[in-house]
Amino acid sequence: MVDEATKLSLAKIPLLKTKAGPRDGELWISRLKEEYQALIKYVQNNKEADNDWFRLESNKEGTRWFGKCWYIHELLKYEFDVEFDIPVTYPTTSPEIALPELDGKTAKMYRGGKICLTDHFKPLWARNVPKFGIAHAMALGLGPWLAVEIPDLIQRGVVTHQEKKDSGAAS
Repeated sequence: MVDEATKLSLAKIPLLKTKAGPRDGELWISRLKEEYQALIKYVQNNKEADNDWFRLESNKEGTRWFGKCWYIHELLKYEFDVEFDIPVTYPTTSPEIALPELDGKTAKMYRGGKICLTDHFKPLWARNVPKFGIAHAMALGLGPWLAVEIPDLIQRGVVTHQEKKDSGAAS
């Protein structure tokens, strides 16, 4: 189910220890620190492998996450807003990652632009509670989804490349 490159990338993401969600007070603070450490390490690993593909930040409580993700196809960069909330039953329940601007453009998506992760990712997440976190959701959820869906959406003409409007911006 998971290719060797993904396994190697995944092995370099720290596993989390604290089983806590947003309602767990100080335990949630500990979990959030672990989440940030794992995300920072995953982003560093991606940059070292020349595979930088997302930026995330959260609200102060760590319950709402948002940022950008991008996919390079035929040397063109396709960029999308990404967002998700941490469920109250987290980490038992994985976050539902959304790309709102793609809402309704693919069958592998739910209302509000939430990507479909039911068949492959959710069972894997369930087997790895509480070790998996946001970095793992990006690596095993959003990353593979983008790799499959974006080229198809481009080929069908549903997604088109947008040039940067301001003259000094690099894609």
